[in-house]
Amino acid sequence: MTSPDTAALVLRVIVGLTLVAHGYNHVLGGGGIKGTAGWFQSMGLRPGIVHAWASGLVELGAGFGLVFGFLTPFSAGALMGTMVVAGITAHRTNGFFIFRPGQGYEYVLMIGVVCAAIGILGPGTASLDHAIGIDTDLDGWVGGLIAVILGIGGAALLLATSWRPERKPAESTQS
Repeated sequence: MTSPDTAALVLRVIVGLTLVAHGYNHVLGGGGIKGTAGWFQSMGLRPGIVHAWASGLVELGAGFGLVFGFLTPFSAGALMGTMVVAGITAHRTNGFFIFRPGQGYEYVLMIGVVCAAIGILGPGTASLDHAIGIDTDLDGWVGGLIAVILGIGGAALLLATSWRPERKPAESTQS
């Protein structure tokens, strides 16, 4: 296995398993799907229950897709999309650093960019994509474009159709 193949395997497995765990937590952890739905609803994702299931199932499915190197740029793009949505709805107003109150966008930015890099790098030889012979069709700039267009485009579509954050009342300027 070459160095790029090894790098692809390491990135796919670590990012994939991290997001599988994240999706598992959304569906079955803590407050379960009901708790996740309430949290999503409070951020303006409507209806919260639909987004809780969608987020959890995408993170589980696409996370495993990355782990096994299956339709790699599509898996990477789906995960990038969830990170873009999370970054905009939950983290962008809290600054960059994750350790700040409210948790900044540092983590979701890194996961999203790594997913774009995985799309460009390709799945490597230790992947289902390689085993079925589609790895060279979906790597390089083609894979990167698939991941970025799916991730950013999907997030933009979701936000345009489903994100309705509550507006804070404007402060009075009367004296």
